[in-house]
Amino acid sequence: MIYFERGGENEVLTDDDFRAGLIEALDKLGVRKKVLAIPPDITRFHSKAGDLTKFAYDYYGEALTDIMPALGTHAPMTEAEMDKMFPGVPHSLFREHRWRTDLATLGTVPGSFLSEVSQGQVDYDWPAQVNRLLVEGGFDLIFSPGQVVPHEVIGMANHSKNVFVGVGGSEGIHKSHFLGAVHGMERIMGRADTPVRAVLDYASREFATQLPILYALTVLGPDAQGDLKLRGLFIGDGRECFEKASALAVKVNFTMVEKPISKCVVYLDPEEFRSTWLGNKAVYRTRMAMADDGELIVMGPGVKEFGEDKEIDALIRQYGYKGTPKTLSAVKENADLGANLSAAAHLIHGSSEGRFSITYAPGKLTREDTEGVGFGYADIQPLMDKYNPTKLKTGWNNVDGEEIFFVGNPALGLWAHQDRFKD
Repeated sequence: MIYFERGGENEVLTDDDFRAGLIEALDKLGVRKKVLAIPPDITRFHSKAGDLTKFAYDYYGEALTDIMPALGTHAPMTEAEMDKMFPGVPHSLFREHRWRTDLATLGTVPGSFLSEVSQGQVDYDWPAQVNRLLVEGGFDLIFSPGQVVPHEVIGMANHSKNVFVGVGGSEGIHKSHFLGAVHGMERIMGRADTPVRAVLDYASREFATQLPILYALTVLGPDAQGDLKLRGLFIGDGRECFEKASALAVKVNFTMVEKPISKCVVYLDPEEFRSTWLGNKAVYRTRMAMADDGELIVMGPGVKEFGEDKEIDALIRQYGYKGTPKTLSAVKENADLGANLSAAAHLIHGSSEGRFSITYAPGKLTREDTEGVGFGYADIQPLMDKYNPTKLKTGWNNVDGEEIFFVGNPALGLWAHQDRFKD
């Protein structure tokens, strides 16, 4: 059921607008005695989910007893990050999601279903895992705010992904990521219906109906000056709110470039991107727009590691971004990578598959570290001086007589050329 919807390509919702929209939806739900919020973490700061969580806290007061950021495999939030994203919300409400241990399995999606949706690429069972707090906490509302935007693993981010991945378990995360990777990123990104989404829909329909989940989904897009605006808010307890948000996100977050990009420069905000695990959105979101033999330059002044999880970081360092065939061989031949399929999926996603070069300029990794995983290396400061992110606009720019395509934040969009995005 949809409790509130407002959105359009040219719509601009103010803070007052979307606060009022949330209140309208919560009023329709009626009184709730114990509420859990599962917003995304600081890596989704621009999603407006922090504001929605604060509005929900203001609305429910003491009835909102717990906030569990949907970390997935990310590092836990610091107090400073909590203050930035959830201003005025007491730290005492926050709970850390431990994705390897604090789990409840709601049911199992059979391998026959995964084989069907993946066209035989995988046939393993998939456990529908969530943090056990969702099951054992006695909540009469689980509030799940977040942004719908093109995503490399599932096609369009959020909705049930926030539940089964954001506060999901290691096996479910590993297997869902790998399913998306072997199906092919170019066949997934920007699409609401994908094999991974089908698996999560199955789990929601068959195993999670007892969880009182309310989704509050935002869609954000740039205006003519490149400033990010809230274009839509869709609140509901079923899939319809996701479908409406996805349809709008494709319109405002997807750019079909008129020609393949020969040189692309991507900037990673140091407050948002501190690892290639996150920063490789620079690769994911531009890969379908890159020309064969083109050059992708990634400026990441805050990048200090590969994986935010120590185990995944070690696997990235060991196996590197070497493309699909080598990664799949490594999965078969090495038990450690075979047991961590989300890391394997990430290695596939973060490769150019040999089509174009990737040069990373990480502020806090060495040349040896960077080249060791298969990227080219460049010093960050000369590139920041040349491609000043405060002076360039997202899109085509001319820098010292050279045409480049600049992306100011890869998390906010998807870029493709029609030759690589057929439908």
